Amino acid sequence: MTALNALGQPIGAPLDVELPRPVPPRSAMAGRFCSLTPFDIQTDIHPLFEAFSADSEDRIWTYLPYGPFASVQALRDWAERTCRGSDPMFHTIRDVAGHPVGLASYLRIDPGNGSIEVGHINFAPALQRTPAATEAMFLMMSRVFDTLGYRRYEWKCDSLNAGSVRAATRLGFQYEGTFRQATQYKGRNRDTAWFSIIDKDWPAVKAAFVAWLDPSNFDADGQQRQRLGVSKVA
Repeated sequence: MTALNALGQPIGAPLDVELPRPVPPRSAMAGRFCSLTPFDIQTDIHPLFEAFSADSEDRIWTYLPYGPFASVQALRDWAERTCRGSDPMFHTIRDVAGHPVGLASYLRIDPGNGSIEVGHINFAPALQRTPAATEAMFLMMSRVFDTLGYRRYEWKCDSLNAGSVRAATRLGFQYEGTFRQATQYKGRNRDTAWFSIIDKDWPAVKAAFVAWLDPSNFDADGQQRQRLGVSKVA
């Protein structure tokens, strides 16, 4: 039931978390299929360029506001401009052998409101459609909610990026609406689709991830037995 103030006006529920929340630390996150480490230009640029170059059609760059990059130096120049700050805070996604296979970041970090966005997600072909890709997103969520106690976790993408829209839904984000002509990139308009998970959603979302990532959910060939059921419980 919606609360009313002394004037009979409907008002929002009282906060149940102390603000501001902590800023995300620059430290590693480790799982069974992958790990995430703070992005390091010196060690990560060359292997990331090789991993991204496996996409010979440059499909992974279509909906990003930068790229593709024709050389290691071009990727390095972009990283020097974009990845050294604290917001966005870039992480390198590594496979079980420790090889860099993708990037993701926290951005629009707002401790005062307990809100944070995940973005700049770029999975090399070796990472796409793997348990590691799902686990990487879960590890980032878990830090936001379980470790830092944030209230809101956002996902935004070009509304025409069907793959990103499907991923957001699969991972438990709820669609909130589309902001028309919200921004522009690469000489074209972008309508931005907004998704979120809030702290009230997190227990059910987390339970679905934990069940999916359990070793019993994978056969001898590493194939999932049951699909991720976040969208059914969120």
